[in-house]
Amino acid sequence: MMEAAEKLPDWRVVDLESITDELYGLAPADFTAARNERAAAARTAGDRELAGRIQALRRPTLSAWASNLLVRRQPGQVQPLISLGEGMRRAHRDLDGEQLRELGRRQHDLVGALARQAKQLAADAGHPVSEDVQHEVESTLHAVLADPDAAREWAAGRLTKPLSPPVGFTAATTPTAVPHKASRPATSAAVAKEEEEERARKEQCAARLARAEHDAAAAEQQARDSEEELARAETRLREAENEVTALAEQLKEAKERRKAARGAVATARDRAREAGAAARKARRRAEDAAANADGR
Repeated sequence: MMEAAEKLPDWRVVDLESITDELYGLAPADFTAARNERAAAARTAGDRELAGRIQALRRPTLSAWASNLLVRRQPGQVQPLISLGEGMRRAHRDLDGEQLRELGRRQHDLVGALARQAKQLAADAGHPVSEDVQHEVESTLHAVLADPDAAREWAAGRLTKPLSPPVGFTAATTPTAVPHKASRPATSAAVAKEEEEERARKEQCAARLARAEHDAAAAEQQARDSEEELARAETRLREAENEVTALAEQLKEAKERRKAARGAVATARDRAREAGAAARKARRRAEDAAANADGR
């Protein structure tokens, strides 16, 4: 179960920043309903712009949520990873092999530890994750090390999908990626061949990554479209239910008015009947009185 601090409070229209922060503290399974509720409430309050911006927020994948959970539950782990990434990028620029080896060992230990923490936090929150999800968290952490923009996005705790490091980054930052010395001299031809093979491998990796990203983007778009259609359908359902409720209330009131009107008609009919009978009696008395007067 999610902790109380991560549950949405009773609805009140607040700023988008606060709503966004609250929503991305929820598990993916709870995100869509809470987002739609917030958007509907903003729309009811007359703030259609806020409602549209809330509705545009995307549900996080399970690994993105686990990464967000790590940032939110373990804020003290954020800066050490960001600082490690800055040091690794600096060592890359300076071609400092010894520093890269040292930082690479720290990277391996820290990324593994943080990914395991994220997995445990997710389980503690009532949503155990698979090894594949843990690997996606590790991929996100590698991206944080490689890219300052990715680091800022991760540190905000509002990821919607896992981040991917640049092709070759993980391999380039492992402890064995920078050799101390070449074991034996290589010929120019051998070096050229190795470089060509390495380029081919990188191109193949890049092509596979591009295909995977394209497929993922298509799947995510389809999921977004489905969520949006669901939100529209839910909105229509709520509006129809509200209309039915209003019409039912009007019908109830109309029936009560009809009942009252029927009672008034019956009362008036009785009074009219009584008045008619009284008028006839009065007429007969008047006629009798006139007849008596003539007889005299």
